[in-house]
Amino acid sequence: MSNQTTYIVSAIVLAAIIIAGAIMYSSDPDIKRGTAGTVPLGSGVVAQATEIAITDQDHIRGNVNASITIVEYSDFECPYCGRFHPIMIQALSDYPEDVRWVYRHFPLRGHLQAQPAAEASECVAEQKGDEGFWSFVDAMFENQERLGEEFYREVAGEIGVNLVQFDSCVSSSKYANRVNSDYEEGIQLGVTGTPGSFVNGVPVKGAVPYEQLKSIIEAQL
Repeated sequence: MSNQTTYIVSAIVLAAIIIAGAIMYSSDPDIKRGTAGTVPLGSGVVAQATEIAITDQDHIRGNVNASITIVEYSDFECPYCGRFHPIMIQALSDYPEDVRWVYRHFPLRGHLQAQPAAEASECVAEQKGDEGFWSFVDAMFENQERLGEEFYREVAGEIGVNLVQFDSCVSSSKYANRVNSDYEEGIQLGVTGTPGSFVNGVPVKGAVPYEQLKSIIEAQL
């Protein structure tokens, strides 16, 4: 098969994924609702890939040497992020060797608990590393209705952090710059709402259903 033919076939496959996603969403009543600052669920995939550097500072879940990297810019208070979180967990479960998940903060300014929760997650990571960080993340999305200072402290205690150190970290806003840096980088990459994800640099906007995400992963494989 010539390079030109390969390119054409790849373009057709990607177009099919995008069209399928659009058809799937056309009957979804949630598309037109949304919340302020979020991207509607039907936004789908943008074809052009972006180079995104992964560093030692990133929180990575899954096989660190995986061929597919999904970078998610997310907000603990965003209902669509809460919907997308178990979808990402399923992707890791189905592709344990092929996919790694990188979480970055994108606290929407209209969400009062998004920034404090993000900073608290970094205070947990300071003591318990990525394992503690992801445990905290899971708890936030499983209990979005409980977001608040008391809940962050409760979860941190269950994870086993030193609460005196945690309290000092949170009250001093030690990781505000880290969270804001993620946010600013997301803006530069074109993220306009949450969840805003990139599969090997290809933007995926909104809480796409698992079958659509799986199709994108399969296309990359």
